Amino acid sequence: MTKIRFLPFEVTVEAREGETVLHAAMRAGVHINASCGGAGVCNKCRVFVEEGQVIGESLPEGGYKACTLIPETDLVIRVPVESHLDRRALLRAPKRLASSWIEAAERARAVDIEPAVRKFFLELPPPDLSDNIPDLRRLKRGLKEILGQEPEAEWSLLKRLPYVLREKDFKVTASLYDHPERRIPVILNIEAGDTAQNHLAVAVDIGTTTLCAELIDLNSGQILAETSDYNPQISYGEDVISRIEFARREKGLEILSQKVRERISGLIEELCHKAGVETSKISLVSLAGNSVMTHLFLGLEPRFLREDPYVPVAAFYPPVPAAELGLPGASGAVVEFAPCVASYVGGDIVAGVVAAGFFEEDPLTLFIDIGTNGEIVVGNKDFLACAACSAGPAFEGGGIKYGMRATVGAIEAVHIDYETFEPMILTIGGKKPKGICGSGIIALMANLFLSGLVDRSGKYRRDLDHPRLREGRDGWEYVLVWGEDSASGEDIVFTEADIDNLMRAKGAMFAGYQTLLESVGLSVEMVERVILAGNFGSYLDLEQAITIGLLPDLPRDRFYFIGNSSLRGARLSALSIKAREKMVAVARMMTHFELSAHPGYMDYYMSALFLPHTNLDLFPSVKERLEGGK
Repeated sequence: MTKIRFLPFEVTVEAREGETVLHAAMRAGVHINASCGGAGVCNKCRVFVEEGQVIGESLPEGGYKACTLIPETDLVIRVPVESHLDRRALLRAPKRLASSWIEAAERARAVDIEPAVRKFFLELPPPDLSDNIPDLRRLKRGLKEILGQEPEAEWSLLKRLPYVLREKDFKVTASLYDHPERRIPVILNIEAGDTAQNHLAVAVDIGTTTLCAELIDLNSGQILAETSDYNPQISYGEDVISRIEFARREKGLEILSQKVRERISGLIEELCHKAGVETSKISLVSLAGNSVMTHLFLGLEPRFLREDPYVPVAAFYPPVPAAELGLPGASGAVVEFAPCVASYVGGDIVAGVVAAGFFEEDPLTLFIDIGTNGEIVVGNKDFLACAACSAGPAFEGGGIKYGMRATVGAIEAVHIDYETFEPMILTIGGKKPKGICGSGIIALMANLFLSGLVDRSGKYRRDLDHPRLREGRDGWEYVLVWGEDSASGEDIVFTEADIDNLMRAKGAMFAGYQTLLESVGLSVEMVERVILAGNFGSYLDLEQAITIGLLPDLPRDRFYFIGNSSLRGARLSALSIKAREKMVAVARMMTHFELSAHPGYMDYYMSALFLPHTNLDLFPSVKERLEGGK
């Protein structure tokens, strides 16, 4: 077998016969950008061959496509900086702009702490000849005196029961679970002595790109620790469609499931280490993720999610023992999942709606989670309607020549001087720029448009003699960073093809708002509140997003940023059985609309493929800036 050494990670792996460098990297845990999951169409998986002989497709700007590269000899492969991931970027503080209503509403709706798993300390009378009933019956009798009903017990409890009862003279703590599908509480665990104060849960948001987790004290409701990391599945495809396709390969589903479970397990251990507690104190794990991520985590077949008529295996998932999923926790610890609505409106959105709470209020609210699969919910206490937009990966850097995730070295903010056309940029971590992430892409697009470098159809000016505006290999482009100033040594440019991809993405989102609102007899102007959810929304510049037509041009005091609402919802579900019930109620309350089946969607979409829109009257503030010379 040939060996492949990956630089700068100093990881070596033996390549299987006929295996590509990309697949070998996946097995070795080396990340190489691959937006298309190895289909050979994204040109993101560039690597450089430092030593050895290969067969594969070279790229015009240098290097090879890793997904086509097959070694003929031992290789030394250099992975360029744009593929390097840095967790520090995930831990930066999100913008808190326009969040006052969310914070005030959270305080007003503070839940009563009543978790699905409760702990009870019992001092049971030891058996004697006059009271020699079985150990399990003795335990149930003691619990019945507290609960008013006799609980059920899991059979796994029986092996440990006699020893634990006698360890501290029948002084024990029992963990009882209010199972969502049973009417009687279930005894999950029993511990010697009084351990009722050691009662923890973990809330997890399984995102397509990132995993976020919190350790929660179920007695006080306090968040003891929090952490996040990239979803390791990104090495097998950057969007849900790529991962569904990868899951169809031999052992593909098993690999995707194993990778995300292992990483979540590692995050749970990391949380406990930060808080100085043992994982054995965790009784409950509350997970929220989109439909595809939930299927992949559980190892459920995802292919029918993307095939007409788009059917998930389940929308409401029964709880699963943590041990069966390889997650750390107390004996008998359970994992619960936020319910889904449809193939592309999942538990993350249901959890987010519960966290935002607008389903219990009067104002007509538009809830938006912008991403590769943009989800939209509109409604109030009277109704909820939802839809998903196939926006594509542009908001996360996919389909953009120098696009990348929001990691250290990514350009996240841009300003262009309207007189000199020179840019000012900021990167995450203050490092040399490697590429440009979603928030930076939107900022750049807005500045190019307002400066007059780009017209409303997304085309660069051809009559301007400026060194940063030129005709390149892929057509006209703007040089954002000269090669001497970039981390890769290459010019970082923004091409007309990049503009086209971004306009398609923002057009799909705006057309989605219009179509969904029209489907329920409403219009954009009638929206009283807009809630922007998700990590991407937390870093979005509101004015720039409106300028390019990504968000509706409404009074700015109607916009609110909620951040990671999926994680907030998972936390609420862990803390309160009532919040868990609200998730079920919200999922049942939502009416899902398939946008592609709506006769007006394509008309709305085509109209949105301009800056900011074909109809400038929909964007009065942008129109005023354009007519007033910005």
